[in-house]
Amino acid sequence: MMTLNSLSPAESKAFSFLDTTSRFNQIPKFPGGFSLRKRIQGKHYGKGVKCSVKVQQQSPPPPAWPGRAVPETPRQSWDGPKPISIVGSTGSIGTQTLDIVAENPDKFRVVALAAGSNVTLLADQVKRFRPSLVAVRNESLLSELKEALADLDYKPEIIPGEQGVIEVARHPDAVTVVTGIVGCAGLKPTVAAIEAGKDIALANKETLIAGGPFVLPLANKHNVKILPADSEHSAIFQCIQGLPEGALRRIILTASGGAFRDWHVEKLKEVKVADALKHPNWNMGKKITVDSATLFNKGLEVIEAHYLFGAEYDDIEIVIHPQSIIHSMIETQDSSVLAQLGWPDMRIPILYTMSWPDRVPCSEVTWPRLDLCKLGSLTFKKPDNVKYPSMDLAYAAGRAGGTMTGVLSAANEKAVEMFIDEKISYLDIFKVVELTCDKHRNELVTSPSLEEIVHYDLWAREYAENLQLSSGARPVHAW
Repeated sequence: MMTLNSLSPAESKAFSFLDTTSRFNQIPKFPGGFSLRKRIQGKHYGKGVKCSVKVQQQSPPPPAWPGRAVPETPRQSWDGPKPISIVGSTGSIGTQTLDIVAENPDKFRVVALAAGSNVTLLADQVKRFRPSLVAVRNESLLSELKEALADLDYKPEIIPGEQGVIEVARHPDAVTVVTGIVGCAGLKPTVAAIEAGKDIALANKETLIAGGPFVLPLANKHNVKILPADSEHSAIFQCIQGLPEGALRRIILTASGGAFRDWHVEKLKEVKVADALKHPNWNMGKKITVDSATLFNKGLEVIEAHYLFGAEYDDIEIVIHPQSIIHSMIETQDSSVLAQLGWPDMRIPILYTMSWPDRVPCSEVTWPRLDLCKLGSLTFKKPDNVKYPSMDLAYAAGRAGGTMTGVLSAANEKAVEMFIDEKISYLDIFKVVELTCDKHRNELVTSPSLEEIVHYDLWAREYAENLQLSSGARPVHAW
């Protein structure tokens, strides 16, 4: 297992790198922002991608919901159940979305499905929900999918590869597209859906964290609604319903604290992969469970909240709430605090993205009602910035803006992957992300194109993956 050593204070410039071996109990706080060097328009960099940033700071992108949510009049209408398409149908978000459709066939119908490589499950979904268009991203599995669907009494159109996923996202009959695909792979299909005028049920973090500076102006141009499916952002979205303009003062994001919320900071040097995968409240995939342990998930949610609701970073706060019953809160200008409560169940926010502004009645058998008396108590505490340096990193990246937030997210994803594969230690996750963001400071693009966003996502992953020990005292790249 590799361990990354720290740079000296003189080398670190705007960052104070972590030393997890001898000074972990004295970890310094990260700065509130990066030291940026602007670049002149037209300069070439990286792998032939052309810079689009100007010397002057660009205007921030318009938020998806500027602190309030009011349905349009007249509202969009359609015949029969609401037609939806699902990008990432075999993943956690996709399967839960289909559970909702199955329970509410009078409310929703599936017109298109796209999956990555789980052909067996995709075929079962096609047989049950009978979409008119199907896509499998892994083109080598096209024959296997066709064979699995050979006995169907109807023949859906099947389009392989990335183009198939894009066609599912912009299917002409769909009103709403559920974006459950993970990573920057979900960015192009989401852009295609927006350009086609589809509302977005957003479960893909990269759409805003990496793509916010490009995606938000595009959504504004096409009058497309971006509806958050994350439980925290859905809670905020539900709380801002009907607020008057300018009423939102503060956003309070709740965090469970993850697997190590009860661990002493010194003990984190001993963390094993199995330890990080034991989430106390939620049943999730490996990556997001590790993100909950490091609190990177909450840092990324801060950035996403900024893009969704237009709140300044100084007005977005993180609070540890171990029970995960209050999914997030807002404070209004008159000091009232509004909260959304519910059991830890991702189907609730997913359903609301699909039904908004309506509320769909749910069975008490499959959707148990919250019993506060049975629950007993709710508790809160401040997060520990020494224990969770991810928060300062995320706030710094968010304030830098542009491509920095996408680099942060991509570097974290790669670092978590390396940790799960036991190539780096738990504490090295923070180092890898910090070093990658630090390296990106001189090439930051404040108003990136889609090409630049994708380019720097790939760059960050490659840079993070190639961080390794040299014979000296600092991490270097192999290339």
